[in-house]
Amino acid sequence: MQRRVVNWLGKLSLVALAFVAMFAPALAQEKRPVVYAVPIEGMIDLGLAPFVQRVLDEATEAGAAAVILDINTFGGRVDAAVQIRDALLNSKVRTVAFVNRRAISAGALISLAAENLVMAGGGTIGAATPVQMGQPGEAAKPVAEKTVSYMRKEFRATAESRKRPPQLAEAMVDSDVAIRGVIERGKLLTLTTEEALKHKLADFRADSMDSALQQLGLGGAEIKRASPNWAEHLVRWLTHPVVSSLLMSIGMLGIFVELRTPGFGFAGGLGIASLALFFWGHWLVQLVGWEELLLALGGVILLVLEIFVIPGFGVAGVLGIVAILAGLVLSLVGTGDTSEVIVWAAGRVVFALLLALSASLVLLRFLPRLPFGRRLVLEAGLGAGHAYGSAPDSDLRWLGKKGQASSPLRPAGIAEIEGERVDVVSDGELIDAGQRVEVTRVDGNRIVVRRVPHITTEGDMK
Repeated sequence: MQRRVVNWLGKLSLVALAFVAMFAPALAQEKRPVVYAVPIEGMIDLGLAPFVQRVLDEATEAGAAAVILDINTFGGRVDAAVQIRDALLNSKVRTVAFVNRRAISAGALISLAAENLVMAGGGTIGAATPVQMGQPGEAAKPVAEKTVSYMRKEFRATAESRKRPPQLAEAMVDSDVAIRGVIERGKLLTLTTEEALKHKLADFRADSMDSALQQLGLGGAEIKRASPNWAEHLVRWLTHPVVSSLLMSIGMLGIFVELRTPGFGFAGGLGIASLALFFWGHWLVQLVGWEELLLALGGVILLVLEIFVIPGFGVAGVLGIVAILAGLVLSLVGTGDTSEVIVWAAGRVVFALLLALSASLVLLRFLPRLPFGRRLVLEAGLGAGHAYGSAPDSDLRWLGKKGQASSPLRPAGIAEIEGERVDVVSDGELIDAGQRVEVTRVDGNRIVVRRVPHITTEGDMK
């Protein structure tokens, strides 16, 4: 009996060992830590901040062991770097900055904000003084002391929050900061990997991401490499300086053309759609808030009233354009931007405005000569002869007569000729109410007029 019990226990042990051998790999796989890898490369722009925030949120919800930033950048926008810095400092998941091979300017701020800072051999970090971009083809310009002071304190506060030497961080931004044995006054601080280790800015050296994870106690972790989704790619494209400037120009061009054409048509729709794309992209990157949206929307409403309700072009139209321009300028200004950046943003908007004005003048000059353009500005004239229909005798009597525009002609409106109110159409130009007009031709049921220049006593034409 005792022997049977022993045999039975032995068989049971073998079965248990078989189950353990069978399910041990699966159990080990379930306990394998997960690490999210985020590439920070190229130019740091506003579209990068939402991407980093999304990955941090996903990693937190998934219970990931860490998020590692694979950094190789010469920098970019200050406001974008500040947004990423704040996201890293507020992150509930462990963050690691792996500098492979450089973290310059805005990249240095992002690196300092991570919980762990690891550098690959031959890496560099620093040179973070802010500059103001000039016109295309021009070199970057230094900014005012106010901006340098702000960024110096941002770097110091970031270093202090992660228990890193704050003076080293300040010296990366301000050339007036001198550290004995490290950097002299008048030069910006940039550290190599070995120097960063020596001065305890970096935690350790690792020549690969796997090596970094191994030294962090995360060897064998499952690495999930994150990449921007289609929406984040779209946002980064919409907020690119060239694309956003083009959207502004097209938006204002559509508005200008719509002001010179009757009703509401393709030009106005294209203009509003372009401005909507501009504001939507900048809303997603947290540059646009309700203030900018309400300001721009108020401007559009004033222009609509000007086009459809209020005769002529006066205060409402001017205020509408000013409100839209102000909304555009504020939409280009972000956190940490000072007066120099605001002036630069205003310059971009003014450039877009001038480009739109020039394009609108060209379009309004040549559109009437194109088949589809004539329909836009009501310039599709009817030829003479029976094939095109004849003008009524009551209309032909106005040919060559002069009168005065009773309403704005855009190009259709009302004119008073010899004491009678007559429906007329201008020859393509905008004619304000009260201006003298002359009937130049009668095409079917259309009485076409042109503005008569006013001749002063000195002989000047107005």
